[in-house]
Amino acid sequence: MPEPRLKKILSVFEGKKGGLISILQRVQEEFGYLPEDALAEIADFLRLSASEVFSVATFYAHFYLTRRGDHLVRVCQGTACHVRGARDILETAQHRLGIKTGQTTEDYKYSLERVACLGSCALAPIMVVDDTVYPQVTARKVVEILTNNEDGAKKKEG
Repeated sequence: MPEPRLKKILSVFEGKKGGLISILQRVQEEFGYLPEDALAEIADFLRLSASEVFSVATFYAHFYLTRRGDHLVRVCQGTACHVRGARDILETAQHRLGIKTGQTTEDYKYSLERVACLGSCALAPIMVVDDTVYPQVTARKVVEILTNNEDGAKKKEG
């Protein structure tokens, strides 16, 4: 029996052909990622094999199979950013968060991603936290940004 939130999503697609990507998108919006048991339920619902659903879910980079952090930290590694010290920026973020690129902190506060290019080369190096762009960042500024972000998150919780 599907989880109630998943059941509600699937009911929208009852009797319709296809819809796998749309279902995956809605499930990810609801859960923040694509849980393994949800993929199995989606496969049953669409009368597809589990491997077909899994292959589509893993083909597209915007689908996640593991729970993501509340905040997404992205560090550009494009040519302009690289030349201006993006490697140090990424390493500082990894050290400050205590995770490697592609991982999520144990408390699910942060996920860290390496991005090929954010398209703002004149502002290099760039780091983005959620939807906030930080241009011309330095290693010191990375620590400051992540510390302030943490403090802000704690104030909202308290």
